[in-house]
Amino acid sequence: MRLVFCGTPEFAVPTLEAVIAAGHEVALVVTQPDRAAGRGMELQAPPVKRAAAEHGLTVVQPDKIRSNAEFRAQLEAVRPDAILVVAYGRIIPQWMLELPRFGNINLHGSLLPKYRGAAPIQWAVANGEVVTGVTTMRLDAGLDTGDMLLAQVVPIGQEETAMDVYGTLAPVGAELIVETLRGLECGTIYPKAQDHSQATLAPILTREDGWIDFSRTAQQIYDRWRGFQPWPGAHTVLRGKKLIVQRMYVMSASGEGEAGVLKVRGDVLMVGCGYGSVLGLDEVQMEGKRRMSAADFLRGFQVRSGERLGL
Repeated sequence: MRLVFCGTPEFAVPTLEAVIAAGHEVALVVTQPDRAAGRGMELQAPPVKRAAAEHGLTVVQPDKIRSNAEFRAQLEAVRPDAILVVAYGRIIPQWMLELPRFGNINLHGSLLPKYRGAAPIQWAVANGEVVTGVTTMRLDAGLDTGDMLLAQVVPIGQEETAMDVYGTLAPVGAELIVETLRGLECGTIYPKAQDHSQATLAPILTREDGWIDFSRTAQQIYDRWRGFQPWPGAHTVLRGKKLIVQRMYVMSASGEGEAGVLKVRGDVLMVGCGYGSVLGLDEVQMEGKRRMSAADFLRGFQVRSGERLGL
């Protein structure tokens, strides 16, 4: 097929590589503009742009696409059979949805209709799901509401973070896109409408999502920490200062823990959570300080049993 590929982060790169390897013609790559990043705040190209450059592909980086006449003319001149959209980060306008004969094919990081929205992988992990997956779908004007094409289930390990799951889903999704294109070309894929009554949302993450609510169980807090890696992570307050929990583990599902109250046992730092459960704090970072092990933190800050987090 003759394709336009829209994508931005590392998650989208395996799909771009896979469709090229499968023999499709990627006539144009659309990605977001270079952004300032790092300590020096230097402009950095998105991973998809760097990958496209290695293959000598034409790349465009429009600031806006909805009413961009120049961009529209570029796409119309390409006359793509399909437009692939993988973590592009922009809402696709109606004129673009109607342009190719096979439509705009999206790779979504969940088993639709669950986890529609900007952060499906993070919320699946944060909610303690044991399986997730990828779905290819035909985009429409709604938020991840279009007809489904193919799906692939992928398990989530008990200790896997969102970053781990990203790394697992990206190559699986890449192969699913190739399989989807093959099925569309051969006429062997029949789009299936989503059951909207089963839909759940995965909204964009905010800094507040990283706030630890100790009324939740230790397992729920741990799952949210796994899901919110690398950002917004997990943080609370100790002695009026922000305390980031860099690593944690579930010590007990039930016991004598009092929500938010610290307990020190030798070099072990733990905190009570909901329903008497107990969370171990393995590595922490006090505001303005380096990250350190629980043992170093206990010695350096003279933390005592009975101190309370979150105040």
